[in-house]
Amino acid sequence: MPITKKTLLQDGFTGFRVFDELEIMRVPQGPGIFAILQPEGFEPVFLAKSTAGTFRKKDPSLKKDALEAEWVPEARVLYLGKASAGSQGNRGLRKQIQEFMDYGRGRPTVVWDARLIWQLRDAMELAIAWKEFPAAEVNKAEAGYHADFVDSYGRLPYANLVRARAKN
Repeated sequence: MPITKKTLLQDGFTGFRVFDELEIMRVPQGPGIFAILQPEGFEPVFLAKSTAGTFRKKDPSLKKDALEAEWVPEARVLYLGKASAGSQGNRGLRKQIQEFMDYGRGRPTVVWDARLIWQLRDAMELAIAWKEFPAAEVNKAEAGYHADFVDSYGRLPYANLVRARAKN
């Protein structure tokens, strides 16, 4: 079954906040999975240069043909990612999503995943949803969502460039 807003809601995802209206303090602090979704009627317009910050002096921008090749026209979900607890236990959804949003606003950060989001002209119209998971289940959950997406669409979401694998 395709991963949609409806299936994510049924699976316990919450939030579904438009980036431009996201109140970061309302995002839970625990580890979990988050999804980035496009609104109905969203038409992708790819920017020549990403709004994201650099990472290790690398430009996050891809050429337009590479962005078009990653686009999954029939999918509403553009990215499925995880927020682990981190080695010190002080990471989680709020911190990961805050860093992701800062990255899109051009701040340098260690966030490199989902960088294709920030090459969409109307990225701030996208929405983000999340679901908390126990720390020990986050990797398996992310790998499961990636597998389900690939089963439905034959490939990963637009901004997922690497498929997650469950770690033992």
